[in-house]
Amino acid sequence: MSESNENRDRPWFPLYVDLSERDILFVGGGSIAARRIAVLQPFAEHITVVSPEAEESIRNLADAGSVVWIRRRFEEKDLEGRDIVFAATADKELNRQIADLCRKKQICVNASSDKELCDFYFPGIVRQGETVIGVNASGRDHRRAKAVRQRIQKVLTEEEV
Repeated sequence: MSESNENRDRPWFPLYVDLSERDILFVGGGSIAARRIAVLQPFAEHITVVSPEAEESIRNLADAGSVVWIRRRFEEKDLEGRDIVFAATADKELNRQIADLCRKKQICVNASSDKELCDFYFPGIVRQGETVIGVNASGRDHRRAKAVRQRIQKVLTEEEV
């Protein structure tokens, strides 16, 4: 959670973290949040979404009690007690404000609208049983990371046969 961008040209180290007891907040309920929540859910038990509207998959998870959905606009008090925050709104300025607040409060943040605001990148995940593989391209080439993730998934699937 550094305020300095001087080392942003270096590749980022993949770090596997136990999220089971972490309190995770998503600000925004659109397609990016929905995709990331779907990936995170097997790893995390405490996911909250703050957004006036939400994708159907988020609404369904909230109805099932799998996530908490607070149906309103973001307020600074929503950051209280959070370990990780995803600023995933369509409003770039709001995402920047959330990232700035998180840095002041030493909360790890990922802003979907600007990689320069991110303390971490969200990886493409391949999961098969206990094997979990994360793929990213240091925030530079999402298509390549997706292609690599798909190739890894194919190899693991072929090994099962």
